[in-house]
Amino acid sequence: MRARRLLSMSIPELACRGRQEASKWLERVGLTGRSTGNPGEAAGMLVDRFETVGPARFFEGVVSDAVPGLLARRMPEACDQIVAAAETVCQRRFDLLGYRGLVFGDPVDWHLDPISGRRAPFAHWSRLDPLDPATVGDSKVVWELNRHQWLVRLGQAYRLTRDERYARTFAGHVREWTRANPPGIGINWASSLEVALRLIAWCWALFLFRGSPALAPEFVVGMAGGIRAHASYVEKYLSYYFAPNTHLTGEALGLFYAGVLFPELLGARRWRALGARILTDQLQRQVLPDGVYFEQSTCYQRYTVETYLHFLLLAGRNGVAVPPTMGERVQRMVDVFLAVRRPDGSVPSIGDADGGWLLPLATRAPDDFRGVFSTAAALFGRSDYTWAAGGVAPETVWLLGADGVKAYDGLRPAPPGTPASRLFADGGLVVMRSGWDESAHQLIFDVGPLGCPVSAGHGHADLLSIQCSAFGQPCLVDAGTYGYTPEPRWRDFFRGTTAHSTVVVDGLGQAVPAGPFKWDARPRARLHRWQSTEAFDYAEASHDAYSRLADPVIHRRRVLFVKPDYWVIVDDLDGRAEHAVE
Repeated sequence: MRARRLLSMSIPELACRGRQEASKWLERVGLTGRSTGNPGEAAGMLVDRFETVGPARFFEGVVSDAVPGLLARRMPEACDQIVAAAETVCQRRFDLLGYRGLVFGDPVDWHLDPISGRRAPFAHWSRLDPLDPATVGDSKVVWELNRHQWLVRLGQAYRLTRDERYARTFAGHVREWTRANPPGIGINWASSLEVALRLIAWCWALFLFRGSPALAPEFVVGMAGGIRAHASYVEKYLSYYFAPNTHLTGEALGLFYAGVLFPELLGARRWRALGARILTDQLQRQVLPDGVYFEQSTCYQRYTVETYLHFLLLAGRNGVAVPPTMGERVQRMVDVFLAVRRPDGSVPSIGDADGGWLLPLATRAPDDFRGVFSTAAALFGRSDYTWAAGGVAPETVWLLGADGVKAYDGLRPAPPGTPASRLFADGGLVVMRSGWDESAHQLIFDVGPLGCPVSAGHGHADLLSIQCSAFGQPCLVDAGTYGYTPEPRWRDFFRGTTAHSTVVVDGLGQAVPAGPFKWDARPRARLHRWQSTEAFDYAEASHDAYSRLADPVIHRRRVLFVKPDYWVIVDDLDGRAEHAVE
């Protein structure tokens, strides 16, 4: 199997993987040093420019003195939530991935999974398998803590209250973490994406706490050095072939952050150019022409939209030119959200969803995309996004400041001007709905593939499944994801066919799991017909998942929407022998 995989690799892939494996070996045996990130002679200049010109490089909502008052007037509840979250962190309790009040010890044990009680070994990251729960516990829980996004909540609370307790807590945690996580050692260096997300959180925290006595010059220099170490690691171990999806774009965004915000650091110009180039290239590869994200996941599509909103805004603040087509493609992604958005305002889960965010600037349920709609409305001047947002969101204020609020308020909310029923042919989604009102009926028919061509890791075996809302309320929904690695049985169930509104033949799923992020084969779905008129919508599709049986079976599903009242769904199963059908 390994030999076959090697033979299938291209020369660039072999070269990239070879360089990365050589780097790991050299680090393990101590023949090359792991970057400590010391800024060296640039330290004094870095501190001075962080204070003087740094704010012009960062998001307007963070550096503007008008924002705390604006938030207090317009969004007092959001302010209360931020302060409450910061108080929880000060008590060394953490709300992560749906868990409430997790305790990791005092001082915090950065390598502990408190759910299983397991602690990841303190070894070079390449010696660890993050997908092995017996050794490391649930790496998602450990990594969620070590993304340090809760530091941003502390920083937001500081901006709102100027309470120095938050600044001291921030500085203390960063010092503890740095001592416990030397570069390259431990599970918190085992994922380039996690390293990049922590880098981004550190950048936000630094600017949110700017002006606090806790940010002594030596502390700023130390954090900048840490950012350099993070960026150097990400650059060396980019997920070009390991995970060329949201991992690669998130890593590229981290490099861009480091490059534009700290140009005094050695390597900054290279990080800035490399990050921008990857983000530009990957947008065309990962986002299909109709705006559907290629992994067939609404959660990871949201991640992607957030990544590119941050990139566009940072590029604009720093005079970095981006292709005009980038904004157009991002809007197509948001247009998909408009179409699949349920009448109650939530966005359905399709494919994997881990409940995380690129950078959570407000407290939201995983299916609440109003922050994305609001920021996209202000940035692109879209009244239909304003309609979907239902009001300017805190995320928009933190990212765009008062100008963003003004831009949003200048738009008159209006439902989309596109037909309510729509086909996304590239992504394989059929949306049928009676209208855009809150009591509308809506059905989503999945006629796309299982995951993306590169990796089906975040795709579910849900071919020809449906989700439905009636009279504005969800009635047939996706069961969700549950978890990735701790309990393989439940991982396989929730991404399997029996957990979705489609047909199961002989008790078998449409595909057989081959690990937490792999399938043994990827069945194909095909849309045969789509027609939408004022009186009805009609879609007909089939898949070949059960052609692998001794007696092959083809499943064909036909969905008729008699507008605006009801659907008729007919399933045909074509085979020669007798089969059990569910």
